[in-house]
Amino acid sequence: MPDLDRIVQDIAAEMRARPDRGAVASYIPELARVDAQGFGLAVIDGDGRIAAGGDADTPFSIQSISKVFTLTLALGMVGDRLWRRVGREPSGSPFNSIVQLERENGIPRNPFINAGAIAVTDVILSGHQPREALGEILRFMQFVAQDDSITIDERVAASEKRTGFRNAALANYMRSFDVIENPVDYTLGVYFHHCAIAMTCRQLATAGLFLAYSGHHPLAGHSVISGERARRINAIMLTCGHYDGSGDFAYRVGLPGKSGVGGGILAVAPGKASICVWSPGLDAAGNSHLGRIALEMLVKRTGWSIFGV
Repeated sequence: MPDLDRIVQDIAAEMRARPDRGAVASYIPELARVDAQGFGLAVIDGDGRIAAGGDADTPFSIQSISKVFTLTLALGMVGDRLWRRVGREPSGSPFNSIVQLERENGIPRNPFINAGAIAVTDVILSGHQPREALGEILRFMQFVAQDDSITIDERVAASEKRTGFRNAALANYMRSFDVIENPVDYTLGVYFHHCAIAMTCRQLATAGLFLAYSGHHPLAGHSVISGERARRINAIMLTCGHYDGSGDFAYRVGLPGKSGVGGGILAVAPGKASICVWSPGLDAAGNSHLGRIALEMLVKRTGWSIFGV
């Protein structure tokens, strides 16, 4: 096992000193207020040993990282029937693009772009009231993170709702093809709220452990999902987890991962560890600029790339 404590501390120090920090998301007003100087990194292994550096205990808006967990829940509810409503291919387009929906009869390309995640949310909502569906998502996050204190940042959720015109367009377009089955306002309300869950690097790294260990959560002591399902979710994370920057992330980092415009990235080193990095400044594709650089450094120093050293 590499000296993770030293590696993480060294990376955190290097990232703190870098002047190139990207730009915080400005289209969600609450996220535009976040200090771009923040940086946190947490790595946790199957024995519960954790190496953390920088602002690893500072809560941030997880945004699209929540889509990993809503995908897990939806697959648990409907299994492979989910793939009738959403695809599994990389998009090659911005995360909020409507162009592909028009070409492909309202079927989103994958569950991690906004349209796909809205469709997945609609699956979770079916048969429930919005509050019930949201409660189920939040309880699942608390369970896999082993922390009941995790909550939704209502200010961020309200900010997304006030400015979510593009997401409303995506949802209504899918509704016209019956990909969305519930009232659009209900589905969007649940979507905005689960994207507004606030977590720390330490909590998110813990939450991702079941994906690093073939569906088994070492700290919970039992399986969350089957090994086959964990492998498939990891595959989608690798190919689709960073919007139209997914190929570059796979090339540079070589781990399944999912980013969010709050500046977080959850990454999985199968059989080794679960990792979360946070730096709110984004690159042109909407992924954490320093987060990706930090993960590339971590992989080089640990040899954890799934493609070999």
